[in-house]
Amino acid sequence: LTIGEMEGKRRKEVWKSAELTKDYKGGDASLQLMLEDGKSIEHKLDPKTKNLPYLRNPDILVGENDLTALSYLHEPAVLHNLKVRFMDSKLIYTYCGIVLVAINPYETLPIYGTDIISAYSGQNMGDMDPHIFAVAEEAYKQMARDERNQSIIVSGESGAGKTVSAKYAMRYFATVSGSASEANVEEKVLASNPIMEAIGNAKTTRNDNSSRFGKYIEIGFDARYRIIGANMRTYLLEKSRVVFQADEERNYHIFYQLCASAHLPEYKTLKLGGANDFLYTRQGRSPVIDGVDDSKELCNTRSAFTLLGINESYQMGLFQVLAAILHLGNVEIKERDSDSSIIPPNNHHLTAFCELVGVTYQDMSQWLCHRKLKTATETYVKTLSRLQATNARDALSKHIYAKLFNWIVEHVNKALITNVKQHSFIGVLDIYGFETFEINSFEQFCINYANEKLQQQFNMHVFKLEQEEYMREQIPWTLIDFYDNQPCINLIEAKMGILDLLDEECKMPKGSDDSWAQKLYNTHLKTCTLFEKPRMSNRAFIIQHFADKVEYQCDGFLEKNKDTVNEEQINVLKASKFDLLVELFRDEEKATSPTGQVQGTGGRTRLSVKPDKGRDSSSKEHKKTVGCQFRNSLQMLMETLNATTPHYVRCIKPNDFKQAFSFDPKRAVQQLRACGVLETIRISAAGFPSRWTYQEFFSRYRVLMKQKDVLPDKKLTCKNVLEKLVQDQDKYQFGKTKIFFRAGQVAYLEKLRADKLRAACIRIQKTIRCWLARKKYLRKRSAAITIQRFTRGYQARCLAKFMRRTQAATVIQKYQRMYVEKKRYRQKQAAALAMQTILRAYMARQKYQGLLRQKKAVIIQKRVRGWLARCWYKRCLRSIVYLQCCIRRMRARRELKKLKIEARSVEHFKKLNKGMENKIMQLQRKIDEQSKENRLVNDKLVGLESSYTVESERMRGELTRLRGVEEDNKNKANQVSSLLEELEKLRKELSSTQQEKKTIEDWAQTYKNEMEKMVSDLRDQNGLLKTEKDDLNRLIQEQSQQMTAQETQQLETDLNEERSRYQNLLTEHLRLEEKYDDLKEEMSGRNAFKTRISLESSQRIDTSLTLKLQKRLTELEQEKQSLRNELENKEEQFQRARARRQELESENKKLKHDLAEMRKSLLGDAATGAGAPGSPAYKVLLEQLNASCEELEVRKEEVLILRSQLVSQKEAMHHKVDHTGLIILFLSFSKTKNFHKLNEDGELWLVNQGLKETVRLLEHQLQTQRRTYDNEVESLRGELQTVKEENNRQQQLLAQNLQLPPEARIEASLQHEITRLTNENLDLMEQLEKQDRTIRKLKKQLKVYSKRIGEMGAGQAEGQTSPGQMVDEPIHPVNIPRREKDFQGMLEYKKEDELKLVKNLILELKPRGVAVNLIPGLPAYILFMCLRHADYVNDDQKVRTLLTSTINSIKKILKKRGDDFEMVSFWLANTCRFLHCLKQYSGDEAFMKHNTSRQNEHCLSNFDLAEYRQVISDLAIQIYQQLIKCMENILWPMIVSGMLEHETIQGVSGVKPTGLRKRTSSIADEGTYTLDSIIRQLNAFHSTMCQHGTDPELIKQVVKQQFYIVGAVTLNNLLLRKDMCSWSKGMQIRYNVSQLEEWLRDKGLMNCGAKETLEPLIQAAQLLQVKKKTDEDAEAICSMCLALTTAQIVKVLNLYTPVNEFEERVSVAFIRTIQTRLRDRCESPQLLMDAKMIYPVTFPFNPSSLALETIQIPGSLNLGFLTRV
Repeated sequence: LTIGEMEGKRRKEVWKSAELTKDYKGGDASLQLMLEDGKSIEHKLDPKTKNLPYLRNPDILVGENDLTALSYLHEPAVLHNLKVRFMDSKLIYTYCGIVLVAINPYETLPIYGTDIISAYSGQNMGDMDPHIFAVAEEAYKQMARDERNQSIIVSGESGAGKTVSAKYAMRYFATVSGSASEANVEEKVLASNPIMEAIGNAKTTRNDNSSRFGKYIEIGFDARYRIIGANMRTYLLEKSRVVFQADEERNYHIFYQLCASAHLPEYKTLKLGGANDFLYTRQGRSPVIDGVDDSKELCNTRSAFTLLGINESYQMGLFQVLAAILHLGNVEIKERDSDSSIIPPNNHHLTAFCELVGVTYQDMSQWLCHRKLKTATETYVKTLSRLQATNARDALSKHIYAKLFNWIVEHVNKALITNVKQHSFIGVLDIYGFETFEINSFEQFCINYANEKLQQQFNMHVFKLEQEEYMREQIPWTLIDFYDNQPCINLIEAKMGILDLLDEECKMPKGSDDSWAQKLYNTHLKTCTLFEKPRMSNRAFIIQHFADKVEYQCDGFLEKNKDTVNEEQINVLKASKFDLLVELFRDEEKATSPTGQVQGTGGRTRLSVKPDKGRDSSSKEHKKTVGCQFRNSLQMLMETLNATTPHYVRCIKPNDFKQAFSFDPKRAVQQLRACGVLETIRISAAGFPSRWTYQEFFSRYRVLMKQKDVLPDKKLTCKNVLEKLVQDQDKYQFGKTKIFFRAGQVAYLEKLRADKLRAACIRIQKTIRCWLARKKYLRKRSAAITIQRFTRGYQARCLAKFMRRTQAATVIQKYQRMYVEKKRYRQKQAAALAMQTILRAYMARQKYQGLLRQKKAVIIQKRVRGWLARCWYKRCLRSIVYLQCCIRRMRARRELKKLKIEARSVEHFKKLNKGMENKIMQLQRKIDEQSKENRLVNDKLVGLESSYTVESERMRGELTRLRGVEEDNKNKANQVSSLLEELEKLRKELSSTQQEKKTIEDWAQTYKNEMEKMVSDLRDQNGLLKTEKDDLNRLIQEQSQQMTAQETQQLETDLNEERSRYQNLLTEHLRLEEKYDDLKEEMSGRNAFKTRISLESSQRIDTSLTLKLQKRLTELEQEKQSLRNELENKEEQFQRARARRQELESENKKLKHDLAEMRKSLLGDAATGAGAPGSPAYKVLLEQLNASCEELEVRKEEVLILRSQLVSQKEAMHHKVDHTGLIILFLSFSKTKNFHKLNEDGELWLVNQGLKETVRLLEHQLQTQRRTYDNEVESLRGELQTVKEENNRQQQLLAQNLQLPPEARIEASLQHEITRLTNENLDLMEQLEKQDRTIRKLKKQLKVYSKRIGEMGAGQAEGQTSPGQMVDEPIHPVNIPRREKDFQGMLEYKKEDELKLVKNLILELKPRGVAVNLIPGLPAYILFMCLRHADYVNDDQKVRTLLTSTINSIKKILKKRGDDFEMVSFWLANTCRFLHCLKQYSGDEAFMKHNTSRQNEHCLSNFDLAEYRQVISDLAIQIYQQLIKCMENILWPMIVSGMLEHETIQGVSGVKPTGLRKRTSSIADEGTYTLDSIIRQLNAFHSTMCQHGTDPELIKQVVKQQFYIVGAVTLNNLLLRKDMCSWSKGMQIRYNVSQLEEWLRDKGLMNCGAKETLEPLIQAAQLLQVKKKTDEDAEAICSMCLALTTAQIVKVLNLYTPVNEFEERVSVAFIRTIQTRLRDRCESPQLLMDAKMIYPVTFPFNPSSLALETIQIPGSLNLGFLTRV
């Protein structure tokens, strides 16, 4: 079956899409269709006409930006395309030829920001997606290009968004054009909107901010197309709303704003209350609008009044009149009788009215209930009934409000008028659309009459454009039949027309609505087909308008056309004492403008335009009817529009319930018919609506051509192919540059193309399926062969297995039989062997018993003989021993006496201790020195003092007890020596002593075991604490690193923000300087006196701004330096601790080495005197020294660890670390103590005391440093806050000054700057005096030091020379070689040559020759060498003038040639090099460390140019920003064409059909920019900067900025162009980005951050290519697109458009899934990237290795007047 896509027309005029399920054959009475929801229906055809339903466009054309791009142009196609764009893609703008269709979304969309305005500025209308900004840009561009005035006509129903569209158009003009003067005219033009909305807008059932009047605003431009002023005309103010509002509606906003602010003190005199207290504001019973704060809106209204020059007194006067109207509405009129009425006396509302307007109560109450009738001879006063009096009161209220409205409009126009001559203008017409209600009266008649005129003008303009297009392409022109509504216009305005008959009836004395209706019936009922009479009414008539038939009720037509007001009431108001009220009614007498106001219920009235001042007016004109005045003003409007080039915006209201993105097809179709969009479609469809260029046709339908059909001439190729494809020659025409197709032909060609592509796909599928089937067959065949092989193998293995089993059975039987026989044999053998064994064992046992008895007898004999021999030996031995003891006792007594005598000799004791005292003293000295050093290192032992003192006292007691025991032992030993004579007594003493010794040893062993147990427990606890300490240290270190990294990152972020803000201030300063120069040029043509005064004042302003920026610069530099110092202090603290630790370790190693040597010497001495009694003392001393050494090492390590922790941690962690450190120190001290090793002098206790003192000192130092650090941090934070506040204050002051008029701004700026400069001058004078005193003091010191150095050098020289040389050969300076005459890298010039120097070196220097032939940065080197000489001769005036001239000359040359990239790059490189020279040779140690010794000799000696360095740094920033702007101007036109439009990979993306708004072709023609153009330009930029010697880091920043511009502009255009969001375009973008990355790789710039700036564009391209169906795809997109905002992701998905029908659209459900997943992202709602953003630039110090003395000055620079010094 052939399935066709069709659309069926269902009931209630709603079009639905359907699909044909059965082929249609001629003669069929019905169609079998299936709707989109799957429902099958049968569609009956009309039996008379047999007309088939409309064909639907292919899916590839659905959702197009331009409705004229559709192949089938009819009502359902237009409706479906608008619905798809509005509902699915959330796009509210669509082109329909020259018309922009705008659908009200009833939701605030982020598509009107400044970034969107910048994106549309300068673009062709067809190149971007439809937008109100595109229409405004087209009007602005045509005004400048064609020198012709423009008009933008905005129309639509109430609530369709007309006012908002007109407001955005005016905002666009105000943004892109600026103003020609300092009066901020564009701000005043925009400020008129809140005023007009307050007095002319109201809430209706259809719109919360409905404009109840029409307006035409002419925005004037000068010759340079900058806004100079504006003028407003208003039409049809709805006066009746002042006195009556329907349900759910409100009066004008201004009344509710006043009521909401009535409680404020300044409004107490108005005597107002709430909105429900007044009749005129409570009738609609809806006094509040959701989301609107009326009191806040009043503040905005008053601000707008002030900006437009309406002062406070006039504003309060206006509010008095408005309050009086509200009080007048509350005046209660009571009925006296049936023909008269009365106002009760002392009516407080009438009293308030009279007080506010300044009239008498009696007069007002009189004429509210009476009226005056005049005849030819007499005047009568007639009473009014209650109804008539009420109507007269309401008429007076409406009249007063209309006068007030007229007065405000007049003063707004005065505020917008300028003295500058207007060159051209753009008019914005915000006017009501076609209206039809249940009851239509005079107001709807006037509105529809105006729409008939506008529709006629629109039809003629569309017809004219079509005709011009055909004539331009030389297409045979045939007349197109289109609807001409001139008969309808004639019916209304021609002679004897409806308006003419109405005016005639108004002149009749007894004219009525009924008689007028009869005249209409008699005149037009039979003569005009457009005029009809209702069947059931004689007081109504029907007119067939262009949009629909409308039935008008005749009631009230005459009264509204007359618009009468009681003249006596007007006279009472004219006699008012209130000046503003008198001014409002002054035009009643002068008749400066006709006040044709319409009176009636529920209708609109008109406030006509004030005519030209030269136009005469008379009382007769004042009496013209409303219809006549409206016809005249409408004629003037049409003349204005016909004299301009119109642009049309048709606003559509999608539903009547104000629901966001809800589309009612029925309401949309009604409005499309009413606004003329369908008429445009019909006119386009009548001719050749589809138009293609030959290149686009060839690119799109190349697949339909054979190779032989392709000729070199694309035009001839297209003709030949088209003649073969389309047989009917009437279906297309060939123009000069385009091919014109009838409706439906593009769809036919698309079908042929799709069929061809489908056939190709089928062929590819067939081939692939064949290959897959053959591959499957071969795989099956191989599998079958494999199975056979394995089966046969299995069978063979089974046979072999059977044979093996048979063989195995035979073998088993053989071995089984053998086993049985062997077993029987072994049993017999075992029985024989058992018998033999038993017999042989019996015989052996018998033999063994005999041998054993013999052996025992021998042993008994041996033992007895041995005992007898030992007894004899013992007796002999005891006798010998007794004899020896007696002899030895005698000798021992003699030796004891001798030793006692020697012990009493002092000389002997000294001899034994010879040399020991010296060694002990040396050791003592060593210990003292070590204790002193440890006092400076240990910092944490103070807490141990009390506990250690108690422990020491206890140990001293124990030591005393032990010493007492020792003394007792000594006494006992002496007693033993005196009792040696008694042996028995000595033995007893010895035994008792041994027993006591044993007891002491047992006690010592017990004590030792207890101590070992205690030490083991302490070791375990110490290990646990060490583990905990290590964990805490690691955690503290990690937290410290993390906190330091976070603080560093935060500081860097703040610094970048301040740098960016500061550079923005410099940019603003540069802009003000340029504006000042422009003003100076404009003032140059005036007289000399005014010129001199203006220049002086401007110079003051410029100087003040310069000084202001200089001061701000100094503050920022100080802040930056303080932040850097803070970071450096932290690093220095770590470095200082590390260095101190290394120093202590080296000292510790040295002490260890010394102690080891002592230990060796002492051990050697002890070894030599091992038998001496004093040797144990040496060992004790060595043990004490080892213990103290170990104790000191532990203390050093612990103190160093604690110090590093304290320096790096926060104050909150200090107590915890201190507590932990003290515990660890105490445990380690307890662990290392050995109280048994304390000597008598207490050396270790002294060491401990020294350590305590050291710890105390270090703790005090740490606390002092901590307090200093906290104070510095607080001061830095305070300074940072002060700088921010000062910055905000300066910005506010600048903003306030910019809002003032020019004269007031100059005066305020001068006063402010004079005051500030006076204070600064006083401060600077004080600082200068202090610096002078310091300099004089330093110079004196320098002279003294120089003299001392000279004396020391002379003394050395005298010491080195001989006496003969001093006398006979005196030193003379001439004889010593000196280098003063060599070139010292300085250039001297005369003061009168300074201008010549600047001229030749800066103003007239050509960068190209310098960059190619000379060294980079030569001008900077020359200027610095001249500056060095001025510093060398100490000429401050010369230094100042040279630097000032240099800076001003560079600014001058950049202003003159600021658009020359080569020039800007050259001076950026030289300025940076000059800045680096000032730093390199400044004498600062931070810069001098990069120099050679020779370069350090060239440093400046007399002047500190730090402030000038800052000024030159600012100049470099300005040059950098100028370079970026110059680069933007060059790159910007290339980016979109090269990155998006040009097909780098040919044939990937096809060209879709386009409408009337032709887009830029993606085919590369001559002059079209490609990606190669961008890369060539980037190469040119890079090579130029490299030739000029630009710093590599600066080149990286420039390249990063370049790539950011490329990425931002490309992505912004991608987000605003629906035709670019496709899969193939994503592949093109990724390829282009890869080429840019390759360029970065070739230049070695991959690490400059440029690639990261392209990340949003890369992710957008990936988003176009990834799958977009399932939840997994959504998750992948969310994780991939991290550089894109949610708005950008959703925008790309909404804009995604298939280029071929094989691609699929993104479903709405998938987009909602993406939005749900990205809901938690915290990001900016901005849609576009800021393409104008400039990264903050930095100038890293880059010292030059070039020696100044080696620089040669070429003669081509004409600097011969410079002298080398």
